[in-house]
Amino acid sequence: MMRSAPVFRWLQRLGAAGLLMAVGLLGAPAAQAAKRQAQRNVAPAAPVLRDGQAEARLIEIYRLIGAARTRDALRLAEGLVRDHPGFQLAQLVYGDLLAAQVRPLRTAGDVPDTVARAAAPQLKDLRDEAALRLKALSERPPAQTVPDQFVALSSRHRHAIAVDTTRARLYLFENNGTGPRLVADYYISVGKLGVDKGSEGDQRTPLGVYFITSNLDPRTLKDFYGAGALPINYPNPYDARRGKTGSGIWLHGTPSNQFARPPLSTDGCVVMANPDLERLLSTVEVRSTPVVIATSLHWVPQAQARQAGRSFEEAFNAWRSAKNAGDVPRLLGYYTPDFNSYGKSLNDWTPTLQQEISKAGGRGFEVKDLSMLRWSDSAETMVVTFGELIAGTNRGTTKRQYWLRQGQQWKIFFEGVIG
Repeated sequence: MMRSAPVFRWLQRLGAAGLLMAVGLLGAPAAQAAKRQAQRNVAPAAPVLRDGQAEARLIEIYRLIGAARTRDALRLAEGLVRDHPGFQLAQLVYGDLLAAQVRPLRTAGDVPDTVARAAAPQLKDLRDEAALRLKALSERPPAQTVPDQFVALSSRHRHAIAVDTTRARLYLFENNGTGPRLVADYYISVGKLGVDKGSEGDQRTPLGVYFITSNLDPRTLKDFYGAGALPINYPNPYDARRGKTGSGIWLHGTPSNQFARPPLSTDGCVVMANPDLERLLSTVEVRSTPVVIATSLHWVPQAQARQAGRSFEEAFNAWRSAKNAGDVPRLLGYYTPDFNSYGKSLNDWTPTLQQEISKAGGRGFEVKDLSMLRWSDSAETMVVTFGELIAGTNRGTTKRQYWLRQGQQWKIFFEGVIG
C-alpha cells in the first residue's frame, strides 16, 4: 500500500512555482529539461508511449516525495515531462520539485495574490485530478470481482468496459471461459456538469448500459479527439423510453498538446489519454463490447452477480417456452403495452413474432451465447443479447432485448435484431 498520507499532505501545499509552470504562466519545465539534455549532446530516444505508463511513473514520483526522496523524485519527474510535455499534472509536480532545490516551498500562495487568484481554477483541477488518480490506485477493486451489472457475459463479448464516474476511472475487462477479468484501468474525464445526461447540450455524461457502435478513423477527426473515437449507442432504448435526448457520446482521446483533461471538463463524452485510448482502439469489438457507465461501481464475485439475475432468468425462460410452443397470446404477455422497436408498436411487432414462429414449423428455437447486463436506478432493467436459431439449424440472428421489472414481473419493452 502506498504511503498516501504524506502524499496528500504534499498535494495540499502544492508549490506556486509548479502551479505557474503547469498552467503556462512561466517557462515550461519540459523546455528546461530538453535544454539540459541538448547541452549534454545526447540525442534522446523517442519514448515508447504505452497505456497506463505515464500514470504509473507519476505515482512513483508521489511515492518518492512521500518518502522524502525528492532528488530521486526530481530525476523521474524530469523524464516524465520530457516524454509527456502536455501532462500538466506532471509539470506541476516537476515545477515544485525544481523550486524545492533552491528554497523551501510554502503554500500555494507563495506568489503575489493576484497571480494566485488567477491560477486558482487550474490549481483546483490539478489537485482534483491528482487526488482521483491516487485514490483509484490505492483503493483497488477486490480480487476476482466484477461490477454487479455484469450478470453474465458470453464468450462473444471478448471484452467489456465499466466506468466509475465518481472515481474518474475506466476499467477494461477481458472475457474468456472463466468470466470477465480486469486487465487494465485508466483515469478519465467526464461532463463539465457531471453525469446523468438528459438532453442535448446539457454537458453531462450519460449513465447506463451501452455498446460501442463504431471505431472512427482518427484521420477523419479533428486533433481535438486525439488518437481516435469509439461512439456508444446513447440514447439507448431505455433512454429513449424516458425521453432523454442528445447524441454524439464518444470515448475519445485528447489533443496532441494535452495529455489529460480535468475530471469534469467534457461536453458529455468520456475522455482518456491517447496512449490509454489506443489500447481500447486495438482491443475492443464494435457492436459487441458493452460499456457500463455508473456513478459508482459495486464490485461483487461473479457468482453473486449471476445469482442476482436468477429471477430474471426464470422470466426469460418462460418467454422462450411460450415462443417455442407457438402460443402467441401467452408470448405477448411478456411485452409491455408501450413496447417499441425502432418505431414499431407491439401491434406492429406481433406479425414479426408470428412469422418467426411460422418459419420454425413447430421445431422451436434454440438460444446460444446469452449475455445479461443489469441496470438499476429508479427502475430495474436487464439488457439481454443472444443468438436465436431454429432448432436443428446452424444459422440464426443475434437479438437484443431490454426488459423492465414491473412489480414481480419482467416485461420486454424493446426487441431488435442486431446481427
